[in-house]
Amino acid sequence: MERIIDSQLDVLRDKLLLLGGTTEKAVHRAMQSLTQRDSDLAQQVIDDDKVINKMEVDIDRLSVEILALQQPAAHDLRFVISVAKITPILERIADHAANIAEAAIILNNEPEVRSYVDFPKMAEIAGEMLQAALDAFTSEDAETSRKVIKRDEEIDKIYDKVFGELIEMMIRDPDSTPSAAHLLFVAKHLERIGDYVKDICELNVYLTEAAFIKHKKSIKKLKKQAKREKK
Repeated sequence: MERIIDSQLDVLRDKLLLLGGTTEKAVHRAMQSLTQRDSDLAQQVIDDDKVINKMEVDIDRLSVEILALQQPAAHDLRFVISVAKITPILERIADHAANIAEAAIILNNEPEVRSYVDFPKMAEIAGEMLQAALDAFTSEDAETSRKVIKRDEEIDKIYDKVFGELIEMMIRDPDSTPSAAHLLFVAKHLERIGDYVKDICELNVYLTEAAFIKHKKSIKKLKKQAKREKK
């Protein structure tokens, strides 16, 4: 006989995946509004952020209800905790999409300063990472989650390149500074989205393996540094 908690966990999973898909769409549309200079689409992304906020509240409410009434243990408890932590991460990603859309509205009223070649690539990688992270959550695939984490390096490399190019542009052409500054913020929003997807993947590993990998690399570096100092 199916446990009551099983059906509730299924609903919780479906709500999270719906939030994830909506967030992914927001990122895509925000970048589209920038590259295609579509301010109406940008405004739609900003308006839809309210829907995402409501979805977050609904998931929070259900998570608390399950924890309070069903008192899950072991894997079920890790699942609810993971959902409770992933939900605000997705909401923050959606906030970054809304911020990109706001920048797009400003930039769309100014002369285009560059072709945006690298921005769509950053957004494409971030979108692929987010989709893969959500798929890995559904299948509880820790191996795929670890692979997605490594892809964040691709976004970081493009961000460094874009940052350097925009700084050079501002130095070379001071009149482009306001627009270039907004583009710097867009690049930073995309870079942060990659970081948040990493956080989701780390929670996927926790769900699957009951292992915490967050800050693991930083801890290893500190240990190596301590050993060198002792020598």
